[in-house]
Amino acid sequence: MRKIVHRHLGKVVAGAAIAVAGTAVMVGITLPGTAGADDTGGGKAASGQSAAQAGGGADGAVTPGVVEKAPAAEGAKGKGRDPLTDDEIQRVEQIAVNPQLLNTSEDVEGDRGPERLTVDLADPKVDELDDPNAPRRANVTFYDYRDDTLVTRTVDLDSGKIVATGTQHGVQPPLSSAEYAEAASLLIADPLGADLKADYKDATDKELTDPNQLLLTGAVYRAVPGGQPAVLDKCGEHRCVRLFPKVKNGPWIDARAFVIDLSARKVAKLES
Repeated sequence: MRKIVHRHLGKVVAGAAIAVAGTAVMVGITLPGTAGADDTGGGKAASGQSAAQAGGGADGAVTPGVVEKAPAAEGAKGKGRDPLTDDEIQRVEQIAVNPQLLNTSEDVEGDRGPERLTVDLADPKVDELDDPNAPRRANVTFYDYRDDTLVTRTVDLDSGKIVATGTQHGVQPPLSSAEYAEAASLLIADPLGADLKADYKDATDKELTDPNQLLLTGAVYRAVPGGQPAVLDKCGEHRCVRLFPKVKNGPWIDARAFVIDLSARKVAKLES
């Protein structure tokens, strides 16, 4: 079966054949939600590269954090409904993570501080719709893996203050590239990842040991009553993902049978 993969690998990349290795399948088609994946690894959503998480030491231990005040220099600023500038995004992220949130939350790797998801320009209030000088505000969303909470904070860009905070449970927005990378790390390290590693070896003649060897996208998985192994019954309350990994400059590897519960840090396989 492995020889078939090697014999037809060029056709698989071209999208003309399907090669089967173990129970994972390498397919030369565009999987759902992965159109436009960048083979060079430059795509933001598909990079699979985990940004360094705040609070982690070189040996993986949590190190004492230093809380910095928002920088006095605000940098480049937009006007009205202009998209947020890079300087504004960096500033509101720093403001949104105050000491209380930093010290009482965990990111996807279990380090101190919440997992950063998105920063978006907030919609104006109803009475501000026709005001060209309406305040610019940004919504910053985080996922707190300590208690599976989606946290949204609204920051006023002019005053530099948090003007609203909201928390939700059971809400699962799209995952970040850091979360995809951590999911892949868990799958690679788990015995259920053997087929993924075998398929990667067939495609590249190299061992798969790190998520950075793949281009990664995926989708949030929610539990359906009786539709999955019991270990995944909390998916939806927990943050769970099905991965769509791709060999860099090579074929997709179909890993959709596997679900990674990032909250519980467990891997399970769906019944076919």
